[in-house]
Amino acid sequence: MSDTSLDLPRDVIETLQGVTTATLTTVLLKKGLRNVWMRGARPLQPGQPRIVGRAFTLRFVPAREDLATPESWSKPISTRGAIEAMPEGVVVVVDAMGITDAGIFGDILCARMKKRNVAALVTDGVVRDLAGVLSTGLPVWCGGAAAPPSVAGLTFVNWQEPIGCGGVAVFPNDVVVVDQDGAVLIPAALLDHVLATAPEQERMEGWIMEEVTRGAPLPGLYPMNEATKARYEASKKG
Repeated sequence: MSDTSLDLPRDVIETLQGVTTATLTTVLLKKGLRNVWMRGARPLQPGQPRIVGRAFTLRFVPAREDLATPESWSKPISTRGAIEAMPEGVVVVVDAMGITDAGIFGDILCARMKKRNVAALVTDGVVRDLAGVLSTGLPVWCGGAAAPPSVAGLTFVNWQEPIGCGGVAVFPNDVVVVDQDGAVLIPAALLDHVLATAPEQERMEGWIMEEVTRGAPLPGLYPMNEATKARYEASKKG
């Protein structure tokens, strides 16, 4: 059953698809948030598109021998159960504690996520069955690949609760944007502010880039002094 509370309106997605994660970090920095970029979550392959979605969280803890077993995969609380609870369009964010010698998901689980129309997978851990994962077409941001399964180093404990991924606190219903620079978190409470300010930040930096291309020096341009701001505002009217 889909959780409609995780739906994002199409206009919100389209707006954020036009804003780089680099710009988002600047906008959030101006609101006092310095820790929104998830360390270790890199695009698994070049050319993955910018993707926007609500966070659907999964949490692992260190492996404990009586719990981290192949038999655990058949339990109701398992990665398999979590995947069947994922609504369409979410960005799945997995807390793997930065462990890189046990793959959280392989090709079969990623294929199921793709079939359920999950938008992307983000983790500070790694995947396994790399060729197979790539063949599923599921966009993945992670720390690479490793052959051992998750239970070799991790115990899965739950989904849709607050987690830490790459040193960033992620709550269900937050918004995640991923592109070639990585994964950035937008707290749910700040989404309206970001939507109101990020496109203008992107336009302004585009104009500055045009000025640099024309040969303009940086002092007074980046950051703008009052004269430059006046020229920029005039350019928007023209």
